[in-house]
Order: sequence, then C-alpha cells, then structure tokens
Amino acid sequence: MTNPTKRIMEMEVVTAQAFHPLYTLLTLRCAPGTDPELPAMKPGQFVQVAIPDAPHTFLRRPISINYVDGNEMALLVRRAGEGTSRLCDLRSGARLNIVAPLGRGFTIPGQQTGRLLLAGGGVGIAPLCFLGRAMKAAGLTPEFVIGARSDADLLELDMLREIGEVHVTTDDGSAGEHGVVTCHSTWQLGATIQRVYCCGPAPMMKAVARLSDSLGADCEVSLENMMACGLGACLCCVEKTVRGNVCVCTEGPVFNIKELTWLD
Repeated sequence: MTNPTKRIMEMEVVTAQAFHPLYTLLTLRCAPGTDPELPAMKPGQFVQVAIPDAPHTFLRRPISINYVDGNEMALLVRRAGEGTSRLCDLRSGARLNIVAPLGRGFTIPGQQTGRLLLAGGGVGIAPLCFLGRAMKAAGLTPEFVIGARSDADLLELDMLREIGEVHVTTDDGSAGEHGVVTCHSTWQLGATIQRVYCCGPAPMMKAVARLSDSLGADCEVSLENMMACGLGACLCCVEKTVRGNVCVCTEGPVFNIKELTWLD
C-alpha cells in the first residue's frame, strides 16, 4: 500500500554528477525555508519528480531512491527522453518538486543464514545500492552481481564495493566474466543462497527469478513498469499477479516472485 508518510517536498540540487553519457547522479536536500528533515524512506521505494520548466512534460517521472545519507537523498537518473534529459542537465542550486516516499520496498531479513545476492544492471543498480547500505547497517553482508554491456556501462562500482563484494559480468567480456548476470559463476559457489534481490531490465529480472527458484532461494524483484501518477489512480502500471491485476506503484514496485505469474 502507499506509504502514509509521503510528502510533497521542495528540494534543492546539491550536486549533479554526470559520470556517464546516459546517467547523472543528483544529490538533493530539502530547499531552504522548508522542513529540513526527510521522511523515513525504505530501500526499493521511489519518488515522483516534477520536471522543471517543461510545460509540455506535465507528468511526473518515477525515480528509484539511490540512497539516503542524513538529510540528503540521491537519485540516479537515466537520460531516456525529454523529461529525464532535463533532470540530467540540472546543476547545483536547481529546485525540484518531489513526492516521496512512494511504494513498497524490499524485505530485509532479521538475520543472515546464507548469502544475500543483489543482482542488477543499468539504473536498476540504484535501489540495490540503497538496499545494500541498509543491510550493512543492520549487520548483514550483501553481495552484488552486476551486469552491463561493457566496462564503460558499469555504474557506481566503487560505491558498491564499499558495501560488499561485487561480481561483474559484461556482454562483451571487457570486465568481469563474459556473459549475462545469471551466467556468473558466483551462483554456483560458496554457501547456500538465502535470498536474492533484483532490479533491472525485465528479461534479466525474469531470468534471475527463474534461476533463484531453481536454486530454492527466495527472491524479490523491483518492477520498472511505466508509471504516471504513482498513487494508483491512472492504472498505467498494472501488473498481473497470482491475486489478480494490481498497481505496481502502490502494491510494489517490489514483489516476491511467488506473487507474480513469471514462474507459471
């Protein structure tokens, strides 16, 4: 269900780091003159961002929360169209109107009995970074399995390595192991996998879900369905589940794979 603590906030861009032609990391804090305290946010939740100075881009854009550090929040934005391009072009001092936090986040286990694998690629790395930080703070030891087309497309590896061990695959073999995320040898090595968490392109998430199921590991995925309102009103993000069609923005974006119909 929608988080009851959600707020509409005026935010200010602290830094805008364009570390890849398609990706910019925006660090935000509450704008001067507003409540400086961020509401409580959970890994896997997202925000809805109004695009500034864009009269023809009237719908907010859903962006995963990359991490929260004190009173600052980071968003990893992929340049995909006019709206996200405007976000990627922002500079320090710019203002953003944001609704946050929205959706249902990941489930963090109370204790670790096996390996916790966080698998992702592209902008899907953002919520996994937040999740990994929360796990480490809780005394858990997460591992990351990150896939990309090439070494030039790998994102935030230094940040992830501060959290836990990072396993890499690339389609062209330019970094890590050659192949896709589900082909990495780490799936076959080490202790029993307790739980898998995944965010990224839908084909990758479905492959990770099937692999996790075959290994007997519980698995949660963060869906990236198209969202317009973020409140369950517009019905653009509907996903078929074992209990019928639901809005991803309110019932998710995080789902246990047993809730979905991917394994049928």
